[in-house]
Amino acid sequence: MLKLEARPEASKLMSVLSPVLALAITVVIGTALFVLLGKDPLRGLHVFFIEPLRSVYALSELAMKATPLILIALGLAVCFRSNVWNIGAEGQFVVGAIAAAGVAMTATAETGRWIVAAVLAAGVLGGMLWAGIVAFLRDRFNANEILVSLMLVYVADQVLGYMVYGPWKDPAGFNFPQTITFLKSTQIPKLFAGYRVNIGLIIALLAVGAFWVLLFRTYAGFQLQVGGLAPAAARYAGFSSRKALWTALLLSGGMAGLAGALEVAGPLGQLTPYVPAGNGFAAIIVAFVGRLHPVGIIFSGVLMSMFYIGGELAQSRLGLPKSLTGVFQGLLLFTLLACDTLIAYRVRWVAGHATSSSPQPRKA
Repeated sequence: MLKLEARPEASKLMSVLSPVLALAITVVIGTALFVLLGKDPLRGLHVFFIEPLRSVYALSELAMKATPLILIALGLAVCFRSNVWNIGAEGQFVVGAIAAAGVAMTATAETGRWIVAAVLAAGVLGGMLWAGIVAFLRDRFNANEILVSLMLVYVADQVLGYMVYGPWKDPAGFNFPQTITFLKSTQIPKLFAGYRVNIGLIIALLAVGAFWVLLFRTYAGFQLQVGGLAPAAARYAGFSSRKALWTALLLSGGMAGLAGALEVAGPLGQLTPYVPAGNGFAAIIVAFVGRLHPVGIIFSGVLMSMFYIGGELAQSRLGLPKSLTGVFQGLLLFTLLACDTLIAYRVRWVAGHATSSSPQPRKA
C-alpha cells in the first residue's frame, strides 16, 4: 500500500515541481469535465491553452489581463510571507478604482497628460487607505485581519454602487449606472497602436524587480520574512511586529489600488458597477501558485489569465458556462495544496503483511 513518510528536510525540487504537477492534474481533470459535458476535450483544451497564445492580438490581451493579477499578487506575497492574511485585496482594488476615477473626472479639455500620474497615485492611496483600516483594527483591537479585510470587500462594493448610481452617475448616460467617459488625457497610454495593452505592463514588470529586491536584497524585507516565519525569533531580535503589519498591509493595499486605477483608467475608461471582476481573489491563487516569489508570480499570472480568456472563449465557441473559469481556478488551487504535501512528505510503497485468518483464543 502507499504511505506518506516525512522527509528529513523539505524538498527544494518538489517545491518547484509542485505547481507543474498541479497544472498537469488540473488539465487531466479538466479533460474529464469536457467529456462529461459532452464536448470535445481536445477542442476544449485548445480553447484554454492555445487560443490565448496564437496571435499578437491574443498575446496583448493576455498581457493586459495578467497585469492587475501580477500587481495584486506581488502585494499579497509580501503579506503572506509576513504572516499577515490579507484576503480583501478585491475591496482595495475597488477603492483604488474609485479614487482614481474621482481624480480622472476633474480633468478638463486643457488638462495635460500629467494627470495620468495623479490618477495612478490616487489609486495607490485609495488602496492603502482601505488596507489601513484593516491594519488599524488589527493593531488597535487585535481584530482578525482575514475577516475584516474580507468584509470590507462588500463595503467597497456598496460604496461603488452608491457613487455610480448616485452623485457620479452620468446625466447623459441613458440612466445606466456609470460615470462619464474619461477624457483622453486621463487614459493610460497604450504601448502599441491597435492593441489595448498599456504601460501598466511595464509598471508590473518594474514592480516585479522592485519586490524581488525588497524581499531578497534588503534588511526591511528580511525583517518582514523573519516576522512571518518565526515571530518569536523576530521579537527576540527586536523587530517590530507592528511595523511589519502596517508595512505589509499598506504595500498590499497600494498595489491592489494601483491595479484598480490601471483598470478603470485603461481598458474601461469609466467607472461602472462591473469594476470588481474577481481579480483580488484570483490574485491569491496567483500568489500561491507563484510560490510567493515575484518571478514565479509572472508565470502564474499569465496562466490565470489564460483561464480567464479561455473561459470567455469556451462560452462563445463551445456554449459552456463562463463559470468554468472559476472551476479551473479552484481545481488549480486545490491540486496545488495537495501536491504541496510532497514537499514535506514522500510517497512510499509498503508491502502489506499477511495476517492469520484463524481465530485467536480468548483470554479468560
